[in-house]
Amino acid sequence: MAREYYSDSIATFLDAKPNDILGKLAMSNNFALEQTQRDAWSEEINILQSALHPFHGSIYFEYSIPRMGQRIDVVILIGPVIFVLEFKIGEKGFPSYAVDQVWDYALDLKNFHESSHECFVAPILIATKANSAIPFVAATPKHDKLLLPINSNVALLGNVIEQVLQFAEGANIDPKKWEHGRYCPTPTIVEAALALYSGHSVDDISRSDASAINLSQTSESISSIIRSAKGKSHKAICFVTGVLGAGKTLVGLNIATTHIDKANDLYSVFLSGNGPLVAILREALARDKVRRDRERGLKTKKREALSEVKMFVQNVHHFRDDCLTEPKTAPIEHVALFDEAQRAWNLEQTANFMRRKKNKPNFNQSEPEFLISCLDRHADWAVIVCLVGGGQEINTGEAGITEWIASLNRSFPDWHIYISSRLTDIEYGAGEVLSKLATHPNVTWKDELHLAVSMRSFRAEHVSCLVKQLLDLNVEEARKALENVKAKYPIVITRNLSMAKQWLRAQARGSERYGIVVSSQAQRLKPHAIDVKTPVDPVHWFLDGKEDVRSSYYLEDVATEFHVQGLELDWACVTWDADFRYSLGGWEHWSFCGDRWNHIKKKERQNYLKNAYRVLLTRARQGMVIVVPPGDSEDKTRNPGSYNPTFEYLKEVGFAII
Repeated sequence: MAREYYSDSIATFLDAKPNDILGKLAMSNNFALEQTQRDAWSEEINILQSALHPFHGSIYFEYSIPRMGQRIDVVILIGPVIFVLEFKIGEKGFPSYAVDQVWDYALDLKNFHESSHECFVAPILIATKANSAIPFVAATPKHDKLLLPINSNVALLGNVIEQVLQFAEGANIDPKKWEHGRYCPTPTIVEAALALYSGHSVDDISRSDASAINLSQTSESISSIIRSAKGKSHKAICFVTGVLGAGKTLVGLNIATTHIDKANDLYSVFLSGNGPLVAILREALARDKVRRDRERGLKTKKREALSEVKMFVQNVHHFRDDCLTEPKTAPIEHVALFDEAQRAWNLEQTANFMRRKKNKPNFNQSEPEFLISCLDRHADWAVIVCLVGGGQEINTGEAGITEWIASLNRSFPDWHIYISSRLTDIEYGAGEVLSKLATHPNVTWKDELHLAVSMRSFRAEHVSCLVKQLLDLNVEEARKALENVKAKYPIVITRNLSMAKQWLRAQARGSERYGIVVSSQAQRLKPHAIDVKTPVDPVHWFLDGKEDVRSSYYLEDVATEFHVQGLELDWACVTWDADFRYSLGGWEHWSFCGDRWNHIKKKERQNYLKNAYRVLLTRARQGMVIVVPPGDSEDKTRNPGSYNPTFEYLKEVGFAII
């Protein structure tokens, strides 16, 4: 299927009647065609039929960028250059948001479209009512043939194209090869949710390689289990595993959006105990629905959009509380997907909460057992999908996946159980409890329920391995892993926070998001204007633009492991405090209380702290800077001896210093 609404050679485009081109655009448009859109296309056609007379190549109108849920106004191939054109009809100036918009489109092609990787890409912003413009043609500092955004008015457009062609060198692009190049995006979880919720498939927004096949196979395997459960009126539970960043949450969102059919009373819900993730996804989906409806001429209030979104993405604890309120009533959803299912509470934590918060003193079920019982209330069928991560436990009372298995053995013998063949791996902690399933009558092991390839960083798939070796103090293996990633995924270290901020701003292009992340125990960063006790609003931090002081871009508010788990930045600054210190004897674990640091002695809490840094060090998609402050010899709580060994260790591994 063509990704554009209209395409042809420039020669044919120039000879065509504008109304014929307009008709083809209208026929390809899936939405109600508003007069404003028709008028915009007409003006763009007239402008380009005037500006493109000297050139030969190919032209594409409304080129789809599904990862972003948007379309490029016009893409033109001339010589060795891909021109990305964004028109602002009636605009007299060149607002920064529009500059970032056309830059983002160009970045998307450069990063994710296989045929565009080695080509010059020139983003051009055309303000149709601008009286003057000062076009400036130059490459970005990364030397990857992506040009800086160029501002142009209508009169200068032909001249701008000519300047770019004089700047660029290389062989002409073959339009047919370019058109058939694979689009291999790796969306953030927010981008994925937006695209899936607006009707794109998981194939649209995932890479066209083994990882995409894996995602499609896993999604189809789960869908098949759902169809079987519904058709045969039985209940089933699936355990999906995957390496860090492999797309488990993406699979969950895909299943939740696919298996909704209100006309036939089919509802699915994506459940997460990650409060910031739920809030951010809901807000992003609501904002996007309002925007898309506005483009269609509809007036939708955000509270209405939020109400609709809440049916699709819910906090698992709110879902649990609703089931508590109606103890005999089955939830409306037949399909429930539990993200990070291993984080569900054990019996002790659940009973403690029920006694303190819900006035239920004798509650005798763990959270997994209670949640299964909620779906078990359906008289006909139900499916639970447990998305299982490993090695990132950061909260007390997490039951792990063993409690889900034990609950099935103990209380739900009739449920059909489908298990990833990799659930036996040590990081999932299922252990001996899996052996008890041998007597369960309906157990199926499926390779398709494991996601084997990390998709988190499109620049390097070995970052999580590097972080593991770094935290496990395997210096030689960490050095090897660093060699594998540093060419495409820059990681630098510094003692200077201001220098780190400058580095972040210099790396980011377009609206690539950057921010500062720190451990929730990093309490002695206050002299650097970092206070982990000051609450950050994760919605504003992750979603708002460069002009908002609450956004991550401002580099003022910082996020902790609790805010960023399950989410991503393009570029991250990890500021490392003395809570997690390197020493010759291994990592030391500290907690600041009152006026001093105290040793953390409990193994469980030590693991939480190590995993907190694991989360922080794996949030960036494109690169990161690690700041280890120098300390202060006059401040006993920031003794340089608490920081220097950590910096020296990072230096020994081989990270570049700025």
